[in-house]
Amino acid sequence: MTTATASPTEFAPGLAIQGFSTPLTLSQFKLIAFDMDSTLISIECIDEIADAVGRKAEVAAITEAAMRGEITDFKDSLRRRLALLKGVTLADMECVYTERLKINPGAAELIAACQKVGMKVLLVSGGFTFFADRVKARLNIDFARSNRLEVVNGELTGGLAMQSWGDICDGAEKRRTLLEMASLLGIEPHECIAMGDGANDLPMMGAAGLSVAYHAKPKVRDQAMVAINQGGLDRLLEVVKP
Repeated sequence: MTTATASPTEFAPGLAIQGFSTPLTLSQFKLIAFDMDSTLISIECIDEIADAVGRKAEVAAITEAAMRGEITDFKDSLRRRLALLKGVTLADMECVYTERLKINPGAAELIAACQKVGMKVLLVSGGFTFFADRVKARLNIDFARSNRLEVVNGELTGGLAMQSWGDICDGAEKRRTLLEMASLLGIEPHECIAMGDGANDLPMMGAAGLSVAYHAKPKVRDQAMVAINQGGLDRLLEVVKP
């Protein structure tokens, strides 16, 4: 996909498009990739985890700067935030999941519509497996990749565990995951949709045939082919017909 540079045009209230002509149909695509935090779910998990140790404001400020693209080294920003989580317990994490994490409106409906036409669904997140694996199960998502928090004696160490693909799922890894999954499934990049809200989603959005910004940071809205600024995730179905 060529990064869009023209000004978006309003397709419907709270819904903008640029760089392509409608109509599009879901049957033109075979894979959809979602960011998790603030896209599929309502929260930034790392900020809510930090609240357990009284460091939410400090961590959230770094998260916001990273998502806006003001901090360009996502790995460094994540390590800085993780260090502030040392000592958070698995019980604290469970409270974040049960009390604060909400699936965003329209997520289940959009995923169901995609799967109905045979599309595969990928969750690829700079967040954590503790949440991503559960969201994957709740939404019947086919594949997921995210960071694994290092835990010793029931507490976070402030680090990440190494996985077969590496330790940090940053923007470059999101893009690589999308393209790797597509290749393994025999899917061309132009047959993929990528959906996110932050600067670390731009690499995978730029590799996909259709990029979608969901209640996104300005830099992401400006570069996406579709920008959903009001309403739920399923508003994509107004542009890409089932």
